[in-house]
Amino acid sequence: MTTTSIPSLQLTTGESIPQIGLGVWQSPKGAATQQAVRAALRLGYGHIDTARIYGNEQDVGEGVRASGLPRSKVYVTTKLWNDDQGYDSALRAFDASLARLGLDYVDLYLLHWPVEGKRLDSWRALERIFSEKRARAIGVSNFLVPHLQELLAHAKVVPAVNQIEVHPFLQHRETRAFCEEHKIVVQAYSPLTHGERLNDPVISEVAQHVHRSNAQVLLRWGIQHGMVVLPKSINEARIAENIALFDFELDASSMRRLDALEEGAATAWDPRKQD
Repeated sequence: MTTTSIPSLQLTTGESIPQIGLGVWQSPKGAATQQAVRAALRLGYGHIDTARIYGNEQDVGEGVRASGLPRSKVYVTTKLWNDDQGYDSALRAFDASLARLGLDYVDLYLLHWPVEGKRLDSWRALERIFSEKRARAIGVSNFLVPHLQELLAHAKVVPAVNQIEVHPFLQHRETRAFCEEHKIVVQAYSPLTHGERLNDPVISEVAQHVHRSNAQVLLRWGIQHGMVVLPKSINEARIAENIALFDFELDASSMRRLDALEEGAATAWDPRKQD
């Protein structure tokens, strides 16, 4: 598989984003993350998602350089953590992230969380970074409809992306509909439910029906709903399994069965508890 065989979604910036990326949340610092990044890029991902709070931006940068791919062929995302929010501190934090990554720019920079009282000032900083072309796109993470409505009332630049936890057990339909209306691409983090619901009987039955793994079924569900999916692994075999999504489809009946699993079950941070 090559990066050219991975579908992309169009952003409001005019650029495109690969529909699957390697997430590195909780990936350990050092060689393990570097090797995972190299493996993912060799297998065709072309998209790596990190964050300051993950503590492995430097390893992502090392892995990207070691891959031998041109910078233009690797889509790199990082994020502004809560402690760094605010206009001036966001600008400093971005500079520090770039330095750790060892890159001249990132493809996508996100507000990691809708920090009350600071998110609008932080967004102004991201707009400046975007205008300076040091981030090719800017967006948000863990923003629900009220957060997005507040932001859009003040923003000069509409977020290109909203990264939230999405899988059949937590579908955020209202937020996804709002994002679709405003042409904001939804990225699904924790699409495999941290393994908590991976062996749900319905998932297993659909997987048997299509002769695929349970993980591939969950990821394909996100792909068919028009989202970017961000599975995480440092195991090369699983990294390879997670990208083998584009030579099969889930039929309408299977999609309906998966859609019916909604129960509002968050397995990571829950922005519904954020003001």
